Amino acid sequence: MNEVDSKNDPKAQEKVGLKREMGLFSAVNFILAIMIGSGIFVSPASVLKYSGSVGMCLTIWILCGLVSLLGALAFAELGIMVPRSGGQYAFFMDSFGPLHQFWGPLPAFLYSWTMIILIRPAEVAVIVMTFSEYLCQPIFDLICLNDGETGDKVKKIISLVALGVITYVNVRSVKLYVKVQNIFGSFKILACLVVIIGGAYELFLGNHTKLTKGFQGTSFSPKNLALAFYSGLWAYDGWATLTTITEEVQRPEKNILRSIIISVPVVTGLYVFMNIAYMTVLSVPEIMASKAVAVSFGEKVLGPFSFIIPFGVALSTFGCALSIQFGVTRLCYVSGQDGFMLESFSYINYKKFTPSPAVIFQGLGSFVFILSGDLVQLIEFSSFLMWVSYGASMVSLLVLRRVKQNIFKPYRVPVWVPVFILLVSIYLALAPIINYPDLMYLFAVFFTAAGIPVYYWFVYKKRIPRGFIGSLTYVLQVVCEAVPPQK
Repeated sequence: MNEVDSKNDPKAQEKVGLKREMGLFSAVNFILAIMIGSGIFVSPASVLKYSGSVGMCLTIWILCGLVSLLGALAFAELGIMVPRSGGQYAFFMDSFGPLHQFWGPLPAFLYSWTMIILIRPAEVAVIVMTFSEYLCQPIFDLICLNDGETGDKVKKIISLVALGVITYVNVRSVKLYVKVQNIFGSFKILACLVVIIGGAYELFLGNHTKLTKGFQGTSFSPKNLALAFYSGLWAYDGWATLTTITEEVQRPEKNILRSIIISVPVVTGLYVFMNIAYMTVLSVPEIMASKAVAVSFGEKVLGPFSFIIPFGVALSTFGCALSIQFGVTRLCYVSGQDGFMLESFSYINYKKFTPSPAVIFQGLGSFVFILSGDLVQLIEFSSFLMWVSYGASMVSLLVLRRVKQNIFKPYRVPVWVPVFILLVSIYLALAPIINYPDLMYLFAVFFTAAGIPVYYWFVYKKRIPRGFIGSLTYVLQVVCEAVPPQK
């Protein structure tokens, strides 16, 4: 069957492929892990800055949660109609792929091209570096390490070690990933609750004067309100990620919808109450001036136990990076199956049932990005591409409703939901470019467009250096003990 001799291994007698290891609790944790990164702990000030008042700020956080829930519910219907891993990639292939021999599969390829090569590995690198920053800072303060150059080297080494651990977990087994993610997910919620309980305690003591201003000072400028919504929805990003791992979710026809209905409202509640806690303790100028709002909050409320907040942020970011890498490797897996990436990316370790070549590739990509330095600006300028993909997914939903009219769908959103999310996506894709034009946006567009000649030559024309690819595939199979999945 392949170059790897697996006949004597008892596990080789099982059907080689992805296994459904994730129940409802793990699916909920997966969504929470990606939605709750470092943003709500570090920089929730943007919504307050543009909304202008406490009351409008909280209103926008609630409305952004509702918009995210509507988008996630539309994705739940897509996940039921297209029961395959890969998320938007799979939706684009099923909806647009049959429409034209050349142009039809192109959106799916460009999505996989940008996510696999640029956005996800860079995003993992940024989050892992944030993990290192918040893990190391309390320790540096304790040992009085003030040498910036030495500190930066230590942080980079810790980042690389953390990336190695994340990659090992995702190579080792899905069961190990689920166990690790459930632990870190629980600590993440606990860190959020520490902030909320601290704020509630301050309210109990009568410290609520900062909240009494209500809507005083609200900005009604369309531009400012638009930017406030953009900042809020950016913080909620991650609600669409569960469909990237559909093939590993138990009873996906039920658990995808259930996990979304549980997780997105939970995140909304946490975000709203954490902002109330921040604004109970910190004044508006203090929030604006703080580099890490949760840390400033902890210094005022927790006293000698303020180190809990940086460690909470570190745990949150580690779990987020772990799950983002887990999700994008499944996109590698389905892209490899369709010939849009190396076929070996779709190969499965015949002992552990993980797409180990794809995991190692993503680990190496993030490794390169960590060594290259500061990537935060790159991620921020590329984020508008995510909203382009969300809008295209809503078009996919409308197309699939017409071409798959006869399949049984236990769940369906009203038609206005995908139309509304499509309009929101168009706005959020254009708003940052219009309000803050920058050459970095052109880089993101250029990189996406650069995928077109790659698609034409290697995918459409199938001009592949077969000798080199064959040798690379052999090496990956031997090193990763990987074989093609059995259909």
